[in-house]
Amino acid sequence: ENSYVYFVHSYYLEAKAPEIVKASTDYGVHIHASVEKNNLFACQFHPEKSSETGLQILKNFAEMEEK
Repeated sequence: ENSYVYFVHSYYLEAKAPEIVKASTDYGVHIHASVEKNNLFACQFHPEKSSETGLQILKNFAEMEEK
């Protein structure tokens, strides 16, 4: 919560199912920044360019175990 991540273009996600939205932000328009459903996770931002927050997101992925 209250973390900053790097967006590089004006395209943005608007999920049809609000229950899958896991992160959002306001940048002149409300953006669904990440979604998750079952074993799929997608993000609109660039974690690899998002400093410590992005590194932690990538680390979390690397440490996940298959269920």
